[in-house]
Amino acid sequence: MSRYAASTEVSSSRSRDEIERILERYGADQFLYGWQEDNAVVGFRMGGRHIRFILPLPAKDDRRFTHHSRGAREPAAALKEWEQATRQRWRALALVIKAKLEAVESGISVFEDEFMANIVLPGGETVSQFMRPQIAEAYRIGKAPNMLPMLPAPKGGDA
Repeated sequence: MSRYAASTEVSSSRSRDEIERILERYGADQFLYGWQEDNAVVGFRMGGRHIRFILPLPAKDDRRFTHHSRGAREPAAALKEWEQATRQRWRALALVIKAKLEAVESGISVFEDEFMANIVLPGGETVSQFMRPQIAEAYRIGKAPNMLPMLPAPKGGDA
């Protein structure tokens, strides 16, 4: 099975612009975009929730870009391959965001369920970053953690 938009000609900047327009259309009141090293970030606020997507970008020096079956690629050809992979990821992110928002708009799902992993908690980490270690620990020990501490039963008949 081939990757979605594997041969897209839509530039990364056009995909980012499309994401911004999609978010505006569905009611976001804040939007941000940035990048650092091999990651891009898209963030927005909607319905009082802050959402953050980290988009891992391919490394320019990855062998799949710098080489082919006959050896090393010319630098310009390697850059072209990297740009194609980057465009593909931006198209996929635009699709994901649009699909989630349309599922909410259509009543198929609710906002918090669709974006739960990407909701930014008050400390700055996403729900996914917060929960992944807890999920791993639950599987390691074979038991889910108690959600609330067990309180002693009330004494007497004042229930």
